[in-house]
Amino acid sequence: MTDLRQQALDYHSLPTPGKICVALTTSAETSYDLSLAYSPGVAEPCREIAKNPDDVYKYTAKGNTVAVITNGTAVLGLGNLGPMASKPVMEGKSLLFKRFANIDSFDIEVKHKTVEEFVNTVANIADSFGGINLEDIKAPECFAIEKALIERCKIPVFHDDQHGTAIVTAAGMMNALDIQGKDIKHANIVCLGAGAAAIACMELLIKCGAQREKIYMLDTKGVVHTRRDDLNEYKKLFANNTDKRTLDDAIEGADVFVGVSGPDLLSAKQVQAMADKPIIFACSNPDPEIKPELALAARDDLIMATGRSDYPNQVNNVLCFPFIFRGALDVRARTINDAMKIAAVHAIRALAKKPVPAEVLKASGETALSFGKDYIIPKPMDSRLCAAVARAVAQAAVDSGVAALEMPENYML
Repeated sequence: MTDLRQQALDYHSLPTPGKICVALTTSAETSYDLSLAYSPGVAEPCREIAKNPDDVYKYTAKGNTVAVITNGTAVLGLGNLGPMASKPVMEGKSLLFKRFANIDSFDIEVKHKTVEEFVNTVANIADSFGGINLEDIKAPECFAIEKALIERCKIPVFHDDQHGTAIVTAAGMMNALDIQGKDIKHANIVCLGAGAAAIACMELLIKCGAQREKIYMLDTKGVVHTRRDDLNEYKKLFANNTDKRTLDDAIEGADVFVGVSGPDLLSAKQVQAMADKPIIFACSNPDPEIKPELALAARDDLIMATGRSDYPNQVNNVLCFPFIFRGALDVRARTINDAMKIAAVHAIRALAKKPVPAEVLKASGETALSFGKDYIIPKPMDSRLCAAVARAVAQAAVDSGVAALEMPENYML
């Protein structure tokens, strides 16, 4: 672990501090080049954009840029570290946008006193970019922030901790249910955690067919139920009319456990109390709610997923967010709606059922992969994800009427 710590610090500091930079896309070698890039030549695209604001997409990089914006109030699993301590994570997100979808991304860390100040700051700079990825903002403020920005901005706004997690979880969950021979409409689901990711995951599973009354959500005080008077407006949506009060109560006979909470909160005994052929998504990072070895020792009919790369079935947001923005930007969608999210779910889950090419196996460090208990979602290094997800998202944007452009001919084919 000491070696990893030093290697991580060296990675971020050497040979140049940070992980991203700005590169030129055109020639700037001669005086004439500079006269085109800046004065007097730059006046010409300025005039064109003034006449037709949409020409900003023709003459600037706006259409291929995403701002990764945070206030640093929920940094990874580390908590409220503040804006500057969040910057390595935001640079990392920008790195992923570029590496996986060739999207130019800029990290912006906002210092503010109120939600309104944060929203105003972001809304006032939003038009500089093609899209906004909100990141590491604590609940429940993140819900109000995203909602306000979607209403005020003319470009896609996407809180990845909510929707990215939800999309990958839903894709893996629906495949796991298929393998276990279970219908999502009849599944009893326990969700340990009631923050942004938990609520978004459950809402998207409902849109995919899960029944709200069969979901038992737990926060630090136990089951979220209708007789509690301490629930915020978002938890109230999952207040179940039930006598269940504890995780022991809720887990009895459950088909599905989704953990977005903390380490070592689910016991082997609780796993044994679940229904036949259970599914466990223990997604707390870096340490899951239950270690896979412990869960699999308790049940041999289990499908297990975590947020970690050193176990099968990693629930990783990088499976979707770069490609959702790729598709949204390429048809100039003004928002990322439910139809686009669900299209991403189905594209991701369909890819896991296809034969895995040798180059994907090599990049993922695997000798063989085939759809089944240990392979319910694609690997992050699967280069086919960009085309599959971006195309599905772009088509959904066009079909649902939120795209300014038609679907490009042979897009991503």
